[in-house]
Amino acid sequence: MAKNKKLGRPTDQRMAMLRNLTTSLLRSGRIETTYPKAKETKRMAEKMITLAKRGDLHARRQALSVIYDKEVVATLFEELGPKYAERNGGYTRIYKKGPRRGDGAEVAIIELV
Repeated sequence: MAKNKKLGRPTDQRMAMLRNLTTSLLRSGRIETTYPKAKETKRMAEKMITLAKRGDLHARRQALSVIYDKEVVATLFEELGPKYAERNGGYTRIYKKGPRRGDGAEVAIIELV
C-alpha cells in the first residue's frame, strides 16, 4: 500500500506544496483546499504538533526542516505545543464542503481543533 498520495505531482513539487499547506495551516489555524490535499496536510501537521509537544532543540530543528517560516515554528513551539500537551493526537479536523464550481473537485476545510 502506498505511504503517500501522489496528488498528480512529482515528489519535489508535492513536498513543497504540502510544506506550504502545513505552514499556512499552522499560521492561520484554518485553510481551504481539496479533500485529498487536506488529508495529506493533516498527516504532516499532526507530526509537527507532536514535535512541538516534545519541545527540545532537536524537535525544533526537525520542524524547521519542514516548515518554511521561522515565526510559525516559534508559535508552534511556544503556543500550540503547550496547548495540545494533554491531547494524544487528533489536533486537526477536516470538514467536507462540497464540489468546487470550476472542476468539481471535492473541497474541504482543515482546521486546528
